[in-house]
Amino acid sequence: MEHNTDRRPLIIQGGMGAGISDWRLARAVSSQGQLGVVSGTALDAILTRRLQMGDLGGHMRRALDQFPFRPMADRVWRTYFVPGGKSAAQPFKPLPLQDVTDPPELVELRIVANFVEVLLAREGHANPVGINYLEKIQIPHLASLYGAMLAGVHYVLMGAGIPFRVPGVLDRLAGHETASYPLSLAGHADDATAVVSFDPRMHLLAPLPLLRRPAFLAIVSSHVLAAALLKRANGSIDGFVVEGPTAGGHNAPPRGKMQLNAIGEPVYGERDAPDLSKIRGLGLPFWLAGGYAQPHRLAEARAAGAAGVQVGTAFAFCEESGLRPDYKESLLAQVRAGTVRVTTDPLASPTSFPFKVAPLAATVSEAAVYEKRTRVCDLGYLREAYRTESGTVGFRCPAEPVAAYVAKGGALADTVGRRCVCNALVANIGLGQTRGRGVEPGLVTAGDDLAGLGRYLPEHGTRYTAADVIARILAAA
Repeated sequence: MEHNTDRRPLIIQGGMGAGISDWRLARAVSSQGQLGVVSGTALDAILTRRLQMGDLGGHMRRALDQFPFRPMADRVWRTYFVPGGKSAAQPFKPLPLQDVTDPPELVELRIVANFVEVLLAREGHANPVGINYLEKIQIPHLASLYGAMLAGVHYVLMGAGIPFRVPGVLDRLAGHETASYPLSLAGHADDATAVVSFDPRMHLLAPLPLLRRPAFLAIVSSHVLAAALLKRANGSIDGFVVEGPTAGGHNAPPRGKMQLNAIGEPVYGERDAPDLSKIRGLGLPFWLAGGYAQPHRLAEARAAGAAGVQVGTAFAFCEESGLRPDYKESLLAQVRAGTVRVTTDPLASPTSFPFKVAPLAATVSEAAVYEKRTRVCDLGYLREAYRTESGTVGFRCPAEPVAAYVAKGGALADTVGRRCVCNALVANIGLGQTRGRGVEPGLVTAGDDLAGLGRYLPEHGTRYTAADVIARILAAA
């Protein structure tokens, strides 16, 4: 079935990881004629944990049955599916930590997991679907993109880094050609010798299906970055999402030396506002993100030349999102009471990007919960690659055990306040790892617009749908 990507959406649903923007949410948004987007972050771990929970509803099995190379899908099923689901006391099976050269079974798992998420998001409608990745998480890119393309993804969105190599990767994968992606090495910006390679023909047998090259939207915070991407990209960039510092998740740091306000948040000023006239002058469609989930903000964006807006927080707390129901209800109760306040934490994320944190009891947003948690790094998506003294490539994370990080050449000061975002974000969707001390606590992120979500709430409840969000934003369109 052919799908029309020429009709640009007025609303792009933000790709919130891990698993907040899951296939159910993306399908709900795309079914309304806007662009639903699944998060591509940690999909390998998410798929395996869904299978170990017994595949409630049989959705994973249904998607696996449609994978074009059945033996690969069957291997994933046999390895991870637990009939009836694992016991609450049993931990999830660990995955190998990613490396420059990953074992074939991990590469195949990424292909299959991304295929499953996109395929399920496309069910039941004939509208485009997108997938969002963090450029910072580089090692899984190639296999993940290929899996999403096998499922017919229409848009790829990427931020949290400078994704100038991704357009060329999409071109090569569309022809089932070998693709490569150099890793960024800490302290060695010009060292491009650590390279991840991926040959689709090593994993799927002929005949290979015809693939469509998805449109690529780069997520940027400034006109300077947008222009630099166009200049350096090794293929076509099809548009931009221009994201401001009020958006949830990771924010670009303020330009210049970081200054903090009285409660320790980064201070953003006029220099951090993108010049929309210059972005418009680049000649590509763009969408504005960060506090645009209202009719008048959509109108402002359109008047500035934008094709529309990207909305995250309003969708993160709707019925169809992957966020744990108890987390939704607790935070929306704070919204109704007028007591919620999102903070921008300059230290929480191991990436060193400022990170939005929503305050919630029993999560690592609380200092006592953070201090009590034993540091462990067993998902490892946000580890940084570095060159060891022997010349090999190693990996480290300032949220891992402090002694281990320092032994790898990391600075002790960089470990202060760092949260294990990988484990916490997976815990946000009810798939936290079980350990001797209990289940991993979550860490909810949201944009500044969280406080305004009362406009979606019914008079005596805390539930609303993706369709409610879309209808309200488009009310005056």
